[in-house]
Amino acid sequence: MEEKQPGIAVIGAGAIGGATAAFMKKAGWEPEIVCKHRETVERISERGLRITGLRGEHSVRIKAVRDISELSGTKDFVFLATKATDCLHAARDLLSVLRPDSTVISLQNGICEDALAHILGKERVLGCVVGWGATNKGPGEIEMTSEGEFVVGNMDHEPDERLLFVQEMLNAVYPTRISLNIMGELYSKLIINSCINSLGVIGGVTLGKLLADQKARKIFVEIMREAMSVAEAMQIKVEPAGGGKLDYNQFLAETGVFAGLKRYLTIRVIGFKYRRIKSSSLQSLERGRKTEIDFLNGYICDQGKVHGVKTPTNDAVRAMVLEIDDGKREMSLRNLQELTL
Repeated sequence: MEEKQPGIAVIGAGAIGGATAAFMKKAGWEPEIVCKHRETVERISERGLRITGLRGEHSVRIKAVRDISELSGTKDFVFLATKATDCLHAARDLLSVLRPDSTVISLQNGICEDALAHILGKERVLGCVVGWGATNKGPGEIEMTSEGEFVVGNMDHEPDERLLFVQEMLNAVYPTRISLNIMGELYSKLIINSCINSLGVIGGVTLGKLLADQKARKIFVEIMREAMSVAEAMQIKVEPAGGGKLDYNQFLAETGVFAGLKRYLTIRVIGFKYRRIKSSSLQSLERGRKTEIDFLNGYICDQGKVHGVKTPTNDAVRAMVLEIDDGKREMSLRNLQELTL
């Protein structure tokens, strides 16, 4: 690490932002964290962030403020860890603390990088896939629930010396890989989130109960098929998911009864392995917040329209989640039966 500390901010003290800031601080970096909730700011300032779960127990004190305007001066690196629904508003506020050579790393679910680049400038934005899980257990309380990696890259898919610096910082949290196809990495995770997060909200249950439902497994496959058709039209090379374990093209290519059975059994095994996990969108709804549906299945639908690809399953999933968001529909596995494939 260089003697002169870079100015670092983490925007968002939820599960991902809080854990990222805490382990960076433990490794010797000096991030400031922004959280709009007064109770969380007071907890972090007075007693520190408390981390439990797979990485053991830690209590980490970090400078916390409620608003971006309260940060101490301009920042070299900003890790944007708000919900996708809040990231564009945060990006506009960030302009006051960025220099022309500052870097913003997007840690959102979904694909927000293009929209962020429109506000911040493409040269400032780096994409990042968060391949591990954590749960917000309350103000300043975070449980690490699944291990994994970060993947970082720039939107031009070119070598970038900033990536080495970002990699060093994020290695404090989990191993970090640099990709020259970050859009393909982001889209890969988008597909999984469009299945798990959205259907988790529609069903209102854990992943295990969701994927025990045969209709849910069929919808998973149709979401993937449509998403890959859109990716082809966008000329995106979608990377395998799960550390290379799930190649979407191979998964969807085989035909016949046995191929279909193999697909459904694979999805059922995933459901069993992660049976106790609630989707992050379901957790958001339980805390009275809106989902990120427009940045997940909504992204697939919108890009499908742009590129002339029909996405009826994703359209229906998006519409149903928006009804739940607006309080016009209750979460229930019965909702799955209304989705026409």
